[in-house]
Amino acid sequence: MNSVDTDTQATKERLVSDLQKVIADAEELMQATAHQTEGKVVELRERISENLRNARHKLVDVEISVKEKTKEVARATDDYVHEHPWRAIGTAAGVGLVIGLLIGRR
Repeated sequence: MNSVDTDTQATKERLVSDLQKVIADAEELMQATAHQTEGKVVELRERISENLRNARHKLVDVEISVKEKTKEVARATDDYVHEHPWRAIGTAAGVGLVIGLLIGRR
């Protein structure tokens, strides 16, 4: 797994989170305007409602994709560590050393 895949994964997770917030905000707005019965408002509410339904369905698909990709990354990491335990230990020690040096400089 390379850094591009990791960045893509993080971007998808942020997108899912952002979409969940937008959907929640839009639903709140829909509830706040529920009492208004003017023609244009009703039409807009119906359009927003349909778009929210579509967004929820797409969001579920993206969440499933993110979960599957996360499982793949975890499996690949597990396989790599089992195939190259000393290399993994060395890498972890090196990263730990660098982090320790950076923290120690504070």
